[in-house]
Amino acid sequence: MTLRIGNASGFYGDRFDAMREMLTGGELDVLTGDYLAELTMLILGRDRLKDPGAGYARTFLRQLEDCLGLAHERSVKIVTNAGGLNPAGLADAVRGLADRLGIPVRVAHVEGDDLTAAHPGSLAAHAYLGGFGIAECLRAGADIVVTGRVTDAALVTGPAAARFGWRPDAYDRLAGAVVAGHVLECGTQATGGNYAFFAEAGDAGLDLRRPGFPLAEVHEDGSCVITKHPGTGGLVDVGTVTAQLLYETGGARYPGPDVTARLDTVRLSQDGPDRVRIEGVRGEAPPPTLKVGRNRLGGFRNEVVFVLTGLDIEAKAALVREQMTEALAKSPPAEVRWELARTDRPDADTEETAGALLRLVVRDPGQDAVGRALSGAAVELALASYPGFHVLAPPGKGAPYGVFEDEYVPQEEVPHVAVLHDGRRIPVPPAQDTLVLQDLPEPPLPEPYPAGPTRRAPLGLVAGARSGDKGGSANVGVWARSEQAWRWLAHTLTVDTFRRLLPETAELPVTRHLLPGIRALNFTVEGILGQGVAAQHRFDPQAKALGEWLRSRHLDIPEALL
Repeated sequence: MTLRIGNASGFYGDRFDAMREMLTGGELDVLTGDYLAELTMLILGRDRLKDPGAGYARTFLRQLEDCLGLAHERSVKIVTNAGGLNPAGLADAVRGLADRLGIPVRVAHVEGDDLTAAHPGSLAAHAYLGGFGIAECLRAGADIVVTGRVTDAALVTGPAAARFGWRPDAYDRLAGAVVAGHVLECGTQATGGNYAFFAEAGDAGLDLRRPGFPLAEVHEDGSCVITKHPGTGGLVDVGTVTAQLLYETGGARYPGPDVTARLDTVRLSQDGPDRVRIEGVRGEAPPPTLKVGRNRLGGFRNEVVFVLTGLDIEAKAALVREQMTEALAKSPPAEVRWELARTDRPDADTEETAGALLRLVVRDPGQDAVGRALSGAAVELALASYPGFHVLAPPGKGAPYGVFEDEYVPQEEVPHVAVLHDGRRIPVPPAQDTLVLQDLPEPPLPEPYPAGPTRRAPLGLVAGARSGDKGGSANVGVWARSEQAWRWLAHTLTVDTFRRLLPETAELPVTRHLLPGIRALNFTVEGILGQGVAAQHRFDPQAKALGEWLRSRHLDIPEALL
């Protein structure tokens, strides 16, 4: 028996017509949509401040208005976390839409994740629930299941547990579904989107302009095949799946509310064109605690970007820094950050390529210190600073910024409830067996690559990478595409080398994890993103390009690998 689970959304704002594409492009049993991220919860929290009836992803409703009839005709179940902060509200809105369209559907939802009342000062505080509430809803006959904050993988583990009758202690099967869900959760990142070797794929004639969304053929034993609908763009190969498997994970143990999946047991193999088989995944009892993501307002933020053109870039930057520092001295903001990006070129043939960017970012608990005080000081320099003075845009009055924090609470303190389509409320018990999460011993290194001639070249010629954010930390996954390259990479890309290649990480805690089964290294850099994406601590606030920066750095690479 095979359960075909597709994905039609990797974030709130993803391709609008993906739902229709997935419903019409081929066979499906279940269609999932992931709309939530740390930043999204903050956005929905602010929406709820303005309207207590809001707090869910309105895009999903507009997509469903176009596609509900299609899903009903094709008997495709829909499971989504678009409920955000208000899953009951979205479930009611879906029922209203279905009534208006005259389509008989049974709508259920999952709740209990909202712990905001227990966290004063939070806009949103939500526990990450597992998939068994979704499973209860589907077993009772729901056609659409709406959730709030569940783990992204729960959108797959829930339907799989419902279809195959998995019990909570079916750890290996659940772990396989978690891996499948993790690969699907970011949509087209599994089918060639944001792929390190996109240029090679393009040279091979593959169309990456509009990658198709992924689907998983999940089997009763927990194994699966990742693929996409026939005729859609992009590609599915071991590289694209490896990249997504490494995304925003850490060590060999990948914990969740239902199971801890052992990423060091994953086996990937090409199963035909645009088909990658995932098997061998082992699972362990989940941790006794659930992660709680808490979003709160951190204060106010403003910025101004000065354009420095032509000669004397460093001197121009020094002058305007001194002027702004003096102007803000009467009421200095709590935090002031300057960054000079040398985008200028000597003897440039366009004015833009002759310019460098000097970025000033200020933060403060109060709006006054970052609002008019900053904008007035910057504007008043228009005729009194460095030659060629101008800014990319006048600074505004300052805007609130968010802070993401996580903590952990015992599973039994979170009231996980499945609210069935007929109104019955079914409590979902916490995991009965748990295992405190511990790091595994580091696996042995492969045999070193033999010494020989080397050439100074970018790391990215022999290794792929994908990076992302987890609160204030960043994750960088790096993988080799051959056993020979792995032997070199595992011995060369140490923590010290990583820090040397990325100097911004030099003073931060960096942890390296080995995953020999997929020839990969996973690095966690703590604190590089400050207080999380909403605080915009650095110009790449989600560390999306950190891996590409790493790939661009030069090392002495064996010529035989190039």
